[in-house]
Amino acid sequence: MRHRIAVIGGGPAGLTFARVLHRHGHPVTILERDPAPDARPPGGTLDLHEGMGQLALEKAGLVAEFQELSRPEGQAMRILDADGTVLRDWQPRPDERANPEIDRGQLRDLLLGPLDVQWGRDVTEVVPGTRDGVLVRFADGRQETFDLVIGADGAWSRVRPAISSATPHYTGITSVETSLDDVDTRHPGLARLIGDGSMAVYGVNRALVAQRNSGGHVKVGAQFRAPLDWHAGLDLADVEAVRSSLLALFDGWAAPVLDLLRHGTAFAHRPLYVLPVSHTWTHVPGVTLLGDAAHLMPPLGAGANLAMLEGAELAESIAAAPGPGDLDEAVRAFEEQMWARAGRWAKITAAGLERLVSPDPAQALAVFDEVQPS
Repeated sequence: MRHRIAVIGGGPAGLTFARVLHRHGHPVTILERDPAPDARPPGGTLDLHEGMGQLALEKAGLVAEFQELSRPEGQAMRILDADGTVLRDWQPRPDERANPEIDRGQLRDLLLGPLDVQWGRDVTEVVPGTRDGVLVRFADGRQETFDLVIGADGAWSRVRPAISSATPHYTGITSVETSLDDVDTRHPGLARLIGDGSMAVYGVNRALVAQRNSGGHVKVGAQFRAPLDWHAGLDLADVEAVRSSLLALFDGWAAPVLDLLRHGTAFAHRPLYVLPVSHTWTHVPGVTLLGDAAHLMPPLGAGANLAMLEGAELAESIAAAPGPGDLDEAVRAFEEQMWARAGRWAKITAAGLERLVSPDPAQALAVFDEVQPS
């Protein structure tokens, strides 16, 4: 008799888990709150690491498809001073495949493949330990039971409260995101400034980061230390008011750098939250977590990679469980492995964020040199 398994959330973690388990011939119920795959913008680009995200795609049998979609040139990285001086300009070798970029939307579609996602299923509560299994309640009043429920539903997970009382806390750093379209044609000067991959400018307690996506699309993030209510009195829906506020915040920076904000089409407010660095929980039969739901950390390249690898590893562990009674032991062993690795990465990314947006811009340059020596 097959296990009734549900994964809550159709992001990289949940879809990788379902895709690998599907490859092993095990059905999975995927429950996603969004009403359709394109219900909201999928977000920016991801660099998938060789031993993490790319390994997960290998376990899913999707390496060839990924290589066709990915952008190795997107690994390029340029660091500028606030006056526009180029401090570092790293270009990948032609055969460099350590961290190629792929748009989140392309990755989502690649993972979706043959999977059957139940769209518009808004989970409100998960209750373990009922007579028929783990009970999942939905916003529309319906409910279902499963043998295993996997929370892959992000920072504000509805599954997490079933096994942990931890909640995300604000890091003290906010990101305001904007974007540029058709940059090579409409803003050729900025296109040259950014290059083929990413460009970052670091100042005192603030940074501007621009990152190419495919199709001439560029994501820009203005990051700065501020109280959570820094925007009190500012209408975040007023594009020009937000633009003016950001330009004032970065006053004195080089004009070409500030053009990233001047030409932005809209602005999204994204305060950076994290879970405790060593977030663990007492094992609860029938429920576990993946990705941001388990270990929300600063967005420095590790989160999605960890989430995908965890999804693939958990799926392989479940597929290898010899009998019905071995499901819980497979999940328990997976959690121990996940906690140890995620704890290490949470410490690394927390320390990295402190140095990248710090009173001393030289700290940010040092981080880059440690990761990618010039």
